[in-house]
Amino acid sequence: MRRGSPLALLLLGATLAPALVALPARAVTPDAEAFMAAVQQMAPALCERRKLRREIAAARIEQDAGRERALRARLEEIARNPETPRLDRRVKALRGRLVDSSGRVREADDLRAISAQQLELYARCE
Repeated sequence: MRRGSPLALLLLGATLAPALVALPARAVTPDAEAFMAAVQQMAPALCERRKLRREIAAARIEQDAGRERALRARLEEIARNPETPRLDRRVKALRGRLVDSSGRVREADDLRAISAQQLELYARCE
């Protein structure tokens, strides 16, 4: 039995390796990628809104009407930013393409990726 030369095996491996590496599995759908990109763009506004809502609730509990008014004004200022409503609409439209009629995400990989992103963004906000 004749053995192949080490150089021939090395060349064969070098030609096949890129083909094997270049076959990535698609983890999420294009709709999920677009949704995650839009949420990432909205992250600063989402964090700010979350913090303001928490502070508004605290001001209401403390019965500090002046602070509550100031916080609500800041919340409205974020809403008036032309970029915020546009991104809100984009996220809502993309969410509609990701979920079925019962409100569940259709693809399990999409759900895992979106959940991981939301957890990361939530942790970053704190």
